[in-house]
Amino acid sequence: MSQFSDERGAELRELFFETAQELLQGLNDEALKLEKLPGDSDTVRNIRRIVHTLKGDAAATGFHELSELAHELEDALALDAATTHASLAEIVFKAADTFGAMLDAYRNQAKLPSTAPIEKMVRALTRAPKPRKTRSKRTPVIQAAWTEYEKLAARTAAEQDKRVYHVHIQIDPHCAMPIAARQLILKAFSEIGEVLGSRPEAASTENSMQFQLLVASDKTASQLEAKCRIPTVVSQAKVEAIAVQESPAVQKGNGGADMPADAPPAPDSAVEATPQSQTEQVSASTLRDDETADKPVAATPAENFLRVEAERIDAVLNLVGELIISKSMLQQALNEFARRYPRDAARGRFADAMAFQSRVLGDLQRSVMKVRMVPVEQLFRRFPRMVRDVAKQCGKDVALVLRGQETDLDKSLLDAIAEPLTHLVRNAVGHGIESAEERVRAGKPAQGTVRLDAYHQANQVIIEISDDGRGIDARKVKARAVERGLMGPEEAGHLSEADVLALIFRPGFSTADEVTEISGRGVGLDIVQSVLQRLKGTVQVETRPGQGTTFRLRLPLTLAIIKALLFRVEQRLYAIPLNAVAEIARASESDVHQVDNREVLQLRNQVVPVIRLGSRQPARSDSRPTKIFILVITIGERRFGLLVNALEGEEELVIKALDDHTVETDLVSGASILGDGRVVLILNLLAIVDRFSKSQSDTGASASGLLLAHSERLGIAPALPEVRP
Repeated sequence: MSQFSDERGAELRELFFETAQELLQGLNDEALKLEKLPGDSDTVRNIRRIVHTLKGDAAATGFHELSELAHELEDALALDAATTHASLAEIVFKAADTFGAMLDAYRNQAKLPSTAPIEKMVRALTRAPKPRKTRSKRTPVIQAAWTEYEKLAARTAAEQDKRVYHVHIQIDPHCAMPIAARQLILKAFSEIGEVLGSRPEAASTENSMQFQLLVASDKTASQLEAKCRIPTVVSQAKVEAIAVQESPAVQKGNGGADMPADAPPAPDSAVEATPQSQTEQVSASTLRDDETADKPVAATPAENFLRVEAERIDAVLNLVGELIISKSMLQQALNEFARRYPRDAARGRFADAMAFQSRVLGDLQRSVMKVRMVPVEQLFRRFPRMVRDVAKQCGKDVALVLRGQETDLDKSLLDAIAEPLTHLVRNAVGHGIESAEERVRAGKPAQGTVRLDAYHQANQVIIEISDDGRGIDARKVKARAVERGLMGPEEAGHLSEADVLALIFRPGFSTADEVTEISGRGVGLDIVQSVLQRLKGTVQVETRPGQGTTFRLRLPLTLAIIKALLFRVEQRLYAIPLNAVAEIARASESDVHQVDNREVLQLRNQVVPVIRLGSRQPARSDSRPTKIFILVITIGERRFGLLVNALEGEEELVIKALDDHTVETDLVSGASILGDGRVVLILNLLAIVDRFSKSQSDTGASASGLLLAHSERLGIAPALPEVRP
């Protein structure tokens, strides 16, 4: 039993951590709205609802420190003065940061951070002067007809310095057991006060959806209102503090002794609501203040979402990958059967069954991939708060524009690009956007703009981060590269603009004149490059001096299953993603020329650098030209030609990761198994292009192919064609 409880508690805590992050994101979103629309009561109400939910969830999972802090903030937000407080948005931002730090401490079982700063801000909020309101000329009498005994109990409680409240509760119309609901409400109020009376009576079997209480307590109206918020039980609640008229029958004697308690009260005595009590009326956060109790409540739609751990989906996708491999094996066996028995009647039935299996398997694969896909909005939502904080820290006015939030991306890719996007957005605000004075001098608006855009292009996802700032000065980048010894002046003079911009991704490279918390350390863009390479994506930079810069990230839709082009180099089998191949050309060795110690090939009117993966083929004895294949690939805006010996065709491959002990080179990103049992290596095109660019400085490097030059590091390559499962 205890083991089940422990497991259940751990599951609840994990669910709480996941939902709490969504609540904190919502808290940041509402605080940003409040900063733009100070005093907006709807926004304050939404903030109070989020804090209330966080408080309840934290208490249910045993995180009492977080629950108590959220309770204090919730009480402060219930005050009328909170809505008009000048620093309310700043307090909510600080609370969100504190809640986030406490969640991290709970998750990592670390020491809780100090909550003194936010508690001080909350206390200052509660001490804020209340706005003056016009008093009503007529004092309303409460609706319930309390008995003389209940009125006497109210007077006695008032004499004991307790506050007396009239509570009006609307039970949820969808509550199937209103009688049990009343008992639950009575129990909740008995924990913080004394219930002096109720209508209907506590023992009544009346199925009334209206419930009124006379409560004596030393708690505030907001604390009682918090007790009213019982999900699926209470739809609306109103709490009024009432003043108790002293009965003439209860008088103090000369010696200060009370008169007998059983003296009959005056017939005209009553318990009335004071004008001040009207300013303390609060309503449950589930409904707006102007909604009436008898207003029909819309039915809550059925919950159609199911939370599933990502590991479970990965396991299903891995099984789908194994099915794809088995499909290739069956197809191979079917082809062999057709060659041996071309006239066999079973051949057609096998082919039909194989086609049906392929169609179902394709639908299954697409369905699982859709499950893994999530909108990039989940990632984009964190950036408005970040841009606001960084801009405020830098003393700038920056607006963030988001587009394409509905674009879907693989969940694993979405998590992986969070850090690169964070670096790029922070750089755009802190390093790209100019100060307001500089922008005005340049004829720009004082407010800078950073744009985040996501969209699909073929089978890739494009994410663009652009700004309208000062742009990247290519001359400054080139001078800083020479200054740091990354290249000589002559070499720097021959660099194209694309090559110069590629220098900013070097580790430790920065053009900032001073080191700040935002930029200047040279850490960030190299992380962007390395992460994109690991994800088999690319990053491209476009800049216009004085107008702005755009970073364009290209990512595959998924990393698990790809369409690949298979080819041979030096009798070894390799593959590259098919979407990376722009075209395939047939040429001869005589068509490859050397220009400035680089091999190039002219395709139509364009000169393409050639990357020779293998060694140069010797000339034929019969003087016939040696035919070769050129795979034209596109990396960013640059085009390269991969020189290969033979093509093997297209294949759908399930990528299997390889550890460093199996393949010790970055030229290979993974492997896959073909239907006939052969293992094929999947090449890392970005690493190959990078190695090719670096090898140009070595005059002898172009004499042999890249894969041949590093063949000793491809430990499993020579035996690949013979490998069987």
